[in-house]
Amino acid sequence: MNSLDELLLTIGHAFNDPRLLQQALTHSSYANESGEPGDYERLEFLGDAVLELVVSHLLLGRFPDEGEGALSRLRASAVNRRTLAAIARRLGLGEHLRLSHGEEKTGGRNKDTLLGDVFEAVIGAIYLDGGLGAAANFVERYFDLLFEEVNQELLFNDYKTRLQEISQARLGRTPVYRTVAASGPDHEKTFEIEVALGDRMVGRGSGSSKKQAEQAAAKQAFEQLQGEEKRE
Repeated sequence: MNSLDELLLTIGHAFNDPRLLQQALTHSSYANESGEPGDYERLEFLGDAVLELVVSHLLLGRFPDEGEGALSRLRASAVNRRTLAAIARRLGLGEHLRLSHGEEKTGGRNKDTLLGDVFEAVIGAIYLDGGLGAAANFVERYFDLLFEEVNQELLFNDYKTRLQEISQARLGRTPVYRTVAASGPDHEKTFEIEVALGDRMVGRGSGSSKKQAEQAAAKQAFEQLQGEEKRE
């Protein structure tokens, strides 16, 4: 069994046209140096769009109660070059890349940008070879890996961002935060912060730092606006 056959088994898609996979593994520097036509750039362009579509669909199922803003932040945090490169390494894509001598010498096989691009190119190749269903099956197998390094608690509990989104969408206003009190010794201060929309105070919170107090105030305000929206 040659190395490409081993990679095909790892990928888990039986290509009708294995040349698509070979193209997905071909850097432009190799194509220019060898004179062979075709590199991965067009497949990467396609794979990027397919990946966003599939991940968006999976997120809707995984987080049925989250709104567009939180889902967008989660998708952006997951589908980034570092994460895609990590998955490419698990698949061993770097070992199969076709690179020019110059790109090889500069460590191209281990560059996050290049590996992330190749992972998307493989998705594009699978899509062209087997359709959206085959590409979706491939992405879904690695769905959980996309979120290994994502701080979901931070994303979903970033109430300042969520408050800004809902207040601008509903009222066309940007929240304004104001420190109303600071008590305690320097090493153990407690901050009280209010958040207002125009002339209306919509939330108040406290914390051991201004950032923490702002998040607490934003949480109260967000929940209040969300409750009003549901009653309308």
